[in-house]
Amino acid sequence: MAEPSLTIEQSSNSATIRILGELLTRYVGGVQAEFDKVPTGLSDVQLDLAGLDSIDTGGAWLIAEMKRRLETGGAAVRITSAAPAHAALLETVTHHLPDPLEEEDGPRGLSAVLISLGKMTVSGWQSFLSALAFFGETLAALVLTLLQPWRLRRAALFSQMESAGLKAVPIVALMGFLIGVVLAFQGAAQLKQFGAEVFVVELIAISVLRELGILLTAIIVAGRSGSAFTASVGSMKVQEEIDAMRTIGLSPIEALVVPRVLALIIMMPILGFIANIAGLFGGALMSWIDLGVTPGMFITRLKETTDVWNLLIGMIKAPFFALMIGVVACWQAMQVRGSAESVGQHTTASVVQSIFMVIAIDAMFSIFFSELGV
Repeated sequence: MAEPSLTIEQSSNSATIRILGELLTRYVGGVQAEFDKVPTGLSDVQLDLAGLDSIDTGGAWLIAEMKRRLETGGAAVRITSAAPAHAALLETVTHHLPDPLEEEDGPRGLSAVLISLGKMTVSGWQSFLSALAFFGETLAALVLTLLQPWRLRRAALFSQMESAGLKAVPIVALMGFLIGVVLAFQGAAQLKQFGAEVFVVELIAISVLRELGILLTAIIVAGRSGSAFTASVGSMKVQEEIDAMRTIGLSPIEALVVPRVLALIIMMPILGFIANIAGLFGGALMSWIDLGVTPGMFITRLKETTDVWNLLIGMIKAPFFALMIGVVACWQAMQVRGSAESVGQHTTASVVQSIFMVIAIDAMFSIFFSELGV
């Protein structure tokens, strides 16, 4: 068996190409690079097939493709010394070569911008409808679970409460403590200028209890637990476990989404309360160190000037933040399509969208309570 080879004798604008050996399909991968190196831009090319021992369809395709490439470059290609059987096969393959794909020039300028904007609008609208439908299914499943508690998967619920809530306590407490320290330190630097250091208690209490405590807790939960929800359920989607659940009659919403969302709804107020306590503690500690406001004075001032509504407003927001984080995370997981890369992309999208929705909901609550005068 003589493996094929190719030689080129080139002079000015003409060349003679000799193909030797057995040009069979099994050898095409090894010699294709040599065929691709044949220079274009020649005016006359002779393909000498005298040394060609045998050829099959794959080899004929390789010669026909090279011939067409040379002719496209402006060369006149002649095939010489080919055996009748080889010539007939080459003619047949050449006749049935598919037409080369022509790359169409896409729209440019304003048309391209408008087309891109239109595609983004349609895609965004379809995603919105999909998310809205998923939100409705989740709410319906939650209501059904509340009406029929025996349907709830308690083991899954407690497992998610542990992973999304209990294990998040250290990072949430540390975050709250540091926020209290920063608020007290920055507030002290400004209030000292006016001799109003004592008002740092109101600054810390209102900022932490009403806004920052629960808001930053929700952001941490979105980045920590929301991403975990998307990654775990998305991996199940890739491995077709969710399709298998539907096949045996299980609802993925009830089995996977409801325990996760319900766990967040239960644990978010608890985590927010822990963040509030840690924030007040950090603020009190820094006020004592930097301003000389003793813990007793801090607590007394806190009781006298801070309304309980500041705490309740933060706690009222918590279940809504939890519901949105859980729904967005699980919806993104259901959009995963067939690869680990898709899991990563949707996990990132889950965190970004969850944080955006949390901030948007917080803004709406701020406007709502402001209108109520609370």
